[in-house]
Amino acid sequence: MLYYSLNHQSPKINFAEAAVKGQAPDKGLYFPEYIPTLPKEFINHIKSYSKEEIGFTIMKPYVAESIDNNTLQQIINETINFNFPLVKISENIASLELFHGPTLAFKDIGARFMSRCLGYFNRNNNKEITVLVATSGDTGGAVANGFLGVDGVNVVILYPSKKVSRVQELQLTTLGKNITALEVEGTFDDCQTMVKQAFSDNDLNKKLSLTSANSINVARWLPQQLYYFFAYQQWIENEAPIICVPSGNFGNICAGIVAHISGLPANHFIAACNANDVVPNYLQTEQYQPKAAVATISNAMDVGNPSNFIRIMQLFNHQFNQLKNKLSSVSVTDSNTKKTIHSIYKKYKYILDPHGAVAYKALEDYLKNKNEKGFILGTAHPVKFPETVEEVINQKIDIPKDVERLFNLKKESILMQADFKNLKEYLISK
Repeated sequence: MLYYSLNHQSPKINFAEAAVKGQAPDKGLYFPEYIPTLPKEFINHIKSYSKEEIGFTIMKPYVAESIDNNTLQQIINETINFNFPLVKISENIASLELFHGPTLAFKDIGARFMSRCLGYFNRNNNKEITVLVATSGDTGGAVANGFLGVDGVNVVILYPSKKVSRVQELQLTTLGKNITALEVEGTFDDCQTMVKQAFSDNDLNKKLSLTSANSINVARWLPQQLYYFFAYQQWIENEAPIICVPSGNFGNICAGIVAHISGLPANHFIAACNANDVVPNYLQTEQYQPKAAVATISNAMDVGNPSNFIRIMQLFNHQFNQLKNKLSSVSVTDSNTKKTIHSIYKKYKYILDPHGAVAYKALEDYLKNKNEKGFILGTAHPVKFPETVEEVINQKIDIPKDVERLFNLKKESILMQADFKNLKEYLISK
């Protein structure tokens, strides 16, 4: 398996090189030269396989010879060593709870897989790798936890000041060791722009071995397929599900569509967005127009120019009608997000976080007057958003012990203006 740049101006490379580089020299995202097709027997008998066997089967074609089988199995085992329950909420909607990992968010899977891959690839290299990542909320904590203490890897995380929840901020600012948090006075898009500028800066790339831990990196993007298969393993309906994904940078739903093309049964995908509605507008008008991100209560989805959407376009060969037949996208307001949290708690005693509520509302509306069922991706634990959730349900959320411990730790971050020259100066001096 080789990977090519979606800008088509860089040579093809293997998985190891793509994971270490993060982004192609021509600034394009790496993309696998083909999507593997899974045997029908595997899908038909998926309930008989362990999670570890599923993980190895899915990921082996993508890593190919870059990782030996024993090491890959060990990486898989460490990546998915927690639960992924598919929990029924209503008669026709379930939630795939992806918040039972160490940082209570779906991004634990990609971050843990990628960190172990980079540690393996850099095991015989004297030069340290610098992982540079922008976060709108959960990526930072997951990456920080995944890479904490990994030899030969330093992590620098950029996050927008006062635009992430307290728990999210503590998860990425309290670890120390090889983790540094840069608190940027701006938006997530500002953080992401600064990271992209760093990767295109010749001076920095001569001095440092830079890579990205955002979902632009194939080692973080592709393993997200796994939990879609774990969901299907638990799916008991006769018909394939409608899958609704809270979407910001679109790496998560893109991985789900890759899984579907490989053989995962799914009748339709819904990208549930908040007020940042670039993709919903595109699917209505066929005009893709990025714009500045706006702040919402589902902050991890506050992205005005989703970098992974180009991969989704590639999966459908840039054919708009093919894309629209398989994917729909809607925008859900903060007001409707809160109403959904309230109504679902009142009816079913199930607590949705703001991102899950956006997905639930989108799926609920889609299923009206349809004899179909589906599931949402529960991408983060409600405890990460206590101000919003507790106010809406008028109830205190039980705080997991790992989160309670964070409140006794001291935040350590470096405040920085949203200007690339400040990031460059910091990285060179560091």
